[in-house]
Amino acid sequence: MTIIYAIIIFCVLIFVHEFGHFIAAKACGVKVNEFAIGMGPAFFKRQKGETQYSLRIFPIGGFCAMEGEDEDSEDERAFNNKPAWQRACVLAAGPLMNVVTAMLLLIIIATWSGQPTTTVNQVLDDSPAYEAGIQEGDTILSVDDKEIEEWNDLLTAVGQTSADTVSMKILRDGKTMTIESRVEYDKEVQRNKVGIAPAVTHNVIKGTVAGVKNTGSMTVMMYDILKKLVTGEVSVKELSGPVGIVYAVNDSAKAGVIYVIYLSALLSLNLAVMNLLPLPALDGGRLLFLVIRKITGRHMTDEMEGKVHFVGIMLLLLLMVYVTWNDIVRFIVPIFS
Repeated sequence: MTIIYAIIIFCVLIFVHEFGHFIAAKACGVKVNEFAIGMGPAFFKRQKGETQYSLRIFPIGGFCAMEGEDEDSEDERAFNNKPAWQRACVLAAGPLMNVVTAMLLLIIIATWSGQPTTTVNQVLDDSPAYEAGIQEGDTILSVDDKEIEEWNDLLTAVGQTSADTVSMKILRDGKTMTIESRVEYDKEVQRNKVGIAPAVTHNVIKGTVAGVKNTGSMTVMMYDILKKLVTGEVSVKELSGPVGIVYAVNDSAKAGVIYVIYLSALLSLNLAVMNLLPLPALDGGRLLFLVIRKITGRHMTDEMEGKVHFVGIMLLLLLMVYVTWNDIVRFIVPIFS
């Protein structure tokens, strides 16, 4: 079942990506010869108008084959004969669809899980907050004169204090009062705490805001990892391919549906970020060539660019083989040891 779940996630995310290219191409009047999900021989084909739709036996990719994408074409509707801005829209549409998908999934998670409020839902027994007299239903207004607008503000104010106590202004039954509470250090999370948990609200608007913020934070995190890969702070051996993703899906499935959705959002955003890298064969590389060819004019032909992208594809396949081998050594070999 894990493999089936992984295949479904792969296929959905690839479909979303390629569908982005497809609808943008159709909107710009580009002739699409084939829209395929999967790689290798086709086991299902259907011709509708000028486009052939197919499913292929290996669920590890997909493509939207446009006329004049990697070769010269005289067809006026060919990709290579369209204005640069339209080609850029078609190329960017795939990663954009993955970003939108990740954002929607993270909004679903944030709304489903609920957003923490500044109202106390639980006071742990024998905790500093319990000793100080904080009660369920209290709303935290400020900590050491720092205004608390959301729960993370409280975590930051308490977690980063260097003092042994904090002064908390709270609202209880319509009355404002100040309570002094000691803090204790939690080695597990490596920060101070007072021992309270928040009430949560399942608000669509707040869930949407949180989902958008989380998408931005996740994107920044991914680019930070890429930066560390370039500088050598993170080893290439830490990268995972299909085998590693299958194991991640398995772990997520054990933890629950919400974790599978989160992993899907992570993979979708990862697909967008990786595709926008300025490397040959990737959407980012093709966008870069649009700029280069705009500057150099006709000194670079479609055929020359196609050859560069072909080399890029070969190098990406070699990288895939490398990370897959690392996955096998990391996950499968220990099982038989």
